Amino acid sequence: MYTMTFMDLLFRAIFLAIFVTSLYALVEAARTPAQAFPAMDKQTKGLWVGLLSLGSLLSLSATLGYGAFLVFLSLVVALIFMLDVRPAVRSITRPGDGPYGPW
Repeated sequence: MYTMTFMDLLFRAIFLAIFVTSLYALVEAARTPAQAFPAMDKQTKGLWVGLLSLGSLLSLSATLGYGAFLVFLSLVVALIFMLDVRPAVRSITRPGDGPYGPW
């Protein structure tokens, strides 16, 4: 019988947090209009949705215990999207706001 140690639980919690972050970034990327990405000199919507989908899948598999080899790369992709791409493309969808908040 396998019992989970504290470190196992800690890593599962970290992987779950990465999964939630990746999934939220994926939903935000899917909701953003495709024209907003090239308008702000970011990559295409298809590339971001693909990368975030792969990251969500990897982090979900790590959460379920099937390996965690590239899960931190999915966190990096999600954070790049959330901190750089999302604020820039949201300025296109909401006129009157700058890329990092209202002017």
